[in-house]
Amino acid sequence: MQNPLITIQDILTLYVTVDECLQKRSLGPGRPSALTDSEMVTIVLWSTAKIRSKTIRDIYDFLKLYHAHDFPSLPDYSSFVRHCNRLSPVILGLISEGLETSSPIQFVDSTMIPVCKLVRADHHRVAKGVAAFGKNHQGWHYGFKLHATVDADGRLCGIFFTPASFHDAQALPHLIRRRVRIVVGDGGYTAGVMGRRMWEERGAYILSPPHPKQRKKIITKWQHLLLRARPKIECAFDYLKNHLCLVSSFPRSVGGYFFHYLRNILAYQFISAFG
Repeated sequence: MQNPLITIQDILTLYVTVDECLQKRSLGPGRPSALTDSEMVTIVLWSTAKIRSKTIRDIYDFLKLYHAHDFPSLPDYSSFVRHCNRLSPVILGLISEGLETSSPIQFVDSTMIPVCKLVRADHHRVAKGVAAFGKNHQGWHYGFKLHATVDADGRLCGIFFTPASFHDAQALPHLIRRRVRIVVGDGGYTAGVMGRRMWEERGAYILSPPHPKQRKKIITKWQHLLLRARPKIECAFDYLKNHLCLVSSFPRSVGGYFFHYLRNILAYQFISAFG
């Protein structure tokens, strides 16, 4: 996916769009923040999508260095971090509103999101009790797993976070909506029990490669074409990880990890829309 050419007009459009989406939210109790939620979401989204900021500290330092005159009421760093963490429900709502729910054909997969290197897993305390060990074709990981579905254009249709030990097929009920008719996945979604459940409950057909031990492997042309297109979701994961820095060990709380993942996913939606 190519990074689109973004202008100042796009920044204004982004702010107006975010502000319109958040207008109906009631203000929480307490003293109002120095920056509004609309300003904060715009700052975070723009810094993640365009500047590719890896941490909240990077976002804050960029604002302080280049946009101090635009935000004369910029709070101190601790207050800025607290406001960012309070934005998680807001950003989650924006992600939900931006999901592509009308596509009848979707591609499903999962990807590991380590919270630290495997050799440090026993000493990791930030996500202790929430993260878990999981294994895929690349080996063992410690952290979380992102389950997702995308349409033929790579736009996100559904997301679901779990510990790394969560089985792929068990995430299907949290990803598949009733409008979906065909869901294309890899061998991890071949389980017959879950396939029958999705057909009975959602009317969705799960298409996945046959098990290697199957002697008869009969496939139609349309099934073959859809299975060949399955790497579309791997491209989405690649962009999230290698271009938007989804994987990180910098957050210092579980809420910090959650905010980091959400802002990167919202940035991906933003870039997909401009693409």
